[in-house]
Amino acid sequence: MPVAAKTTLMSKNGFMRATVLHAPRDIRLDDVATPQLMTDTDAIVKVVAACVCGSDLWPYRGINEVKQATRIGHEFVGIVEQVGSAVASVKPGDFVIAPFTYSDNTCPLCKRGVHTSCPIGGFWGNKDRDGNMVDGGQGELVRVPLADGTLVSTYSQPDQELIPHLLCLSDVFPTGHHAAMSAGVTAGSTVAVVGDGAVGLSAVLAAKRLGAAKVVAMSRHADRQQVAREFGADEIIAERGKEGAQMVRELLDGIGADFVLECVGTKDSMNQAVQCARPGGRIGYVGVPHDVELNVPSMFRRNLGIAGGVAPVRNYLDELLPEVLSGALKPGRVFDLVLPLDKVADAYRAMDERTSIKSMLEV
Repeated sequence: MPVAAKTTLMSKNGFMRATVLHAPRDIRLDDVATPQLMTDTDAIVKVVAACVCGSDLWPYRGINEVKQATRIGHEFVGIVEQVGSAVASVKPGDFVIAPFTYSDNTCPLCKRGVHTSCPIGGFWGNKDRDGNMVDGGQGELVRVPLADGTLVSTYSQPDQELIPHLLCLSDVFPTGHHAAMSAGVTAGSTVAVVGDGAVGLSAVLAAKRLGAAKVVAMSRHADRQQVAREFGADEIIAERGKEGAQMVRELLDGIGADFVLECVGTKDSMNQAVQCARPGGRIGYVGVPHDVELNVPSMFRRNLGIAGGVAPVRNYLDELLPEVLSGALKPGRVFDLVLPLDKVADAYRAMDERTSIKSMLEV
């Protein structure tokens, strides 16, 4: 239906550049149609910065099947260019954070903090409930459905040095935070983190923010170990599997961690998480599961609990954003490679080859 817009700042040539995955390891910056408002609840956002997520690597590597050319990217921040007539919470010129899913923020599930299950919400790079394409986040512009419920404004233009930290709030830090919250990390507790990617490192920072007394980061890469230390890790264990879990138990009173944060999503990483937990411990998992199995009888005997899933980023932003704006929370250290958008293929390659922890794209 026609949309009455409150402003009309749009690209004039009818095209923009956006990242498209054509086949495994075939990532391109293509010319695509400039997005337009489709409903009165939409907004158009000019992307200022985006990034590559570890979960983007599953289709990039062909582990998740790529059947056709696909728009990709779900982490971005930017400036509102245009809004539909019903949008009230943001306006043109606002700097905004976009969670990695869009949602209305008013349905019963959103009100209970599970925005990722909003019945009229969805994911970037897919079709919305009306069958209209929603842009991926790794492009110049994005049409944002349900803008009032999705976008979170900083209410002023942030300094350049804040942008990496704000970008982390679109996914990676709230995902690490979700692992800690799902496990139930408490002040004075012991925590083991399985996974040294950007989410695992964010989980270290999240656990420390929640008051954990001792955090053990499991990492065998020197650059990631350094970031883990900067984020508050008290101990680093490079070993994996049974040997690594045994070392965790020895470090933590001979019994294991009160809380284990699983941030990878493989069968081996989950097994390691279970082995690191003490009897009566809790596991928070946020790694996208691939062939994960649980030995429920063993967990039953040890009184282990497990919770987690897709991080409801929008649920956490009101709490986390003020700490980033004040400088008290600085999750952006996970970015160790910054490239322009036209080097997006290099950004993917660096993460695929593990020469970068997390790649940031300047648009």
